[in-house]
Amino acid sequence: MAKRIGILTAGGDCPGLNAAIRGVGKSAQSNYGMEVIGFRSGFRGLMENQTIRLDSAILSGILTTGGTILGTSRDKPNRMTIGGKEQDMTDVIVENYHANNLDALVCLGGGGTHKSALHLLNYGLNIITLPKTIDNDVAKTDVTFGFPTAMDIATEAIDRLHSTAHSHHRIIIVEIMGHRAGWLALGSGIAGGADVILIPEIPYQLESVADAIKTRVHTGKKFSIVAVAEGALSKADQEKLESLASKKETSESKDKRKQLKKDIKKLVDQQASHSFQLAKQLEELTGLESRVSILGHLQRGGTPSASDRLLATRLGTACADLINQGKFGIMVAARGEGYEPVPIEEVAGNRKLVPIDHPWITSARQVGTNFGD
Repeated sequence: MAKRIGILTAGGDCPGLNAAIRGVGKSAQSNYGMEVIGFRSGFRGLMENQTIRLDSAILSGILTTGGTILGTSRDKPNRMTIGGKEQDMTDVIVENYHANNLDALVCLGGGGTHKSALHLLNYGLNIITLPKTIDNDVAKTDVTFGFPTAMDIATEAIDRLHSTAHSHHRIIIVEIMGHRAGWLALGSGIAGGADVILIPEIPYQLESVADAIKTRVHTGKKFSIVAVAEGALSKADQEKLESLASKKETSESKDKRKQLKKDIKKLVDQQASHSFQLAKQLEELTGLESRVSILGHLQRGGTPSASDRLLATRLGTACADLINQGKFGIMVAARGEGYEPVPIEEVAGNRKLVPIDHPWITSARQVGTNFGD
């Protein structure tokens, strides 16, 4: 009998999701005669059994559209808010999986989605995943779809900000998405010619950034572009965070650990206003006017780039092929121009951070980019 597969998209939206849905669906139907259904709104839609048949008519024309035709949510199977209360809905999800006679469930998502996928895998479901996120921080894959488009958008923003920074002799701080990983700020910062790039993996010293900007002024360059990941931390804040985390791990008091967890969250939440604080500090130290531009969700929206369409289609069709082979419990990782099936258990709970000796960082330093260290 022909296989019947389900698809859902979970976590944040990003460019390329529809291209991936199309890649899986069209290949599964055309090459292997599979029936494909989609679940709306991520794992919540699977729990509520909100289905849509992904036939050729539905899949037609979605390659170039942003977002996801299935909708998404950040709900987790074992922690879902129902009637104002957090509940474990895993049993309901497992029941709906079997009620729909699924041979496999394809989950498109990032770090949180892979943890949920592993959770369902441990309940005996046939799960296969595709790596998506604009942060490019999913472990064990060369790249995630969503990242190329977001990097293009951030780069174009930096390009446009150069002219106003130059005209007004200002420091322009461009805040780019990336709470834990700096791939997006790093890539767009290099491509856009940012003078300073601040990423979470390299805690910075304010004085180093200010000195780099003042050096530019002394050489006649009276403006600077600072590309900063939203999760970038100063060395002082990084030390505070590490100290709190260490105390939390070693504390024998449950109440103390709970308070330390709150303190850590408070410190991380302060990053929401980090760019404005940084602008004020640099203005005081350099004497230059400073302005902040927060790109926010602009980086996640709109038409996917050609690179993302190719990547998502490539991984999507590979996914259909692996399902046909009966291979489950894996993520379809991008590897060079091909793909590689990687066990989900090696992906879930891990994060791909920027190595401090990465070639991108080396190249940036060689053209004079300052990282605040």
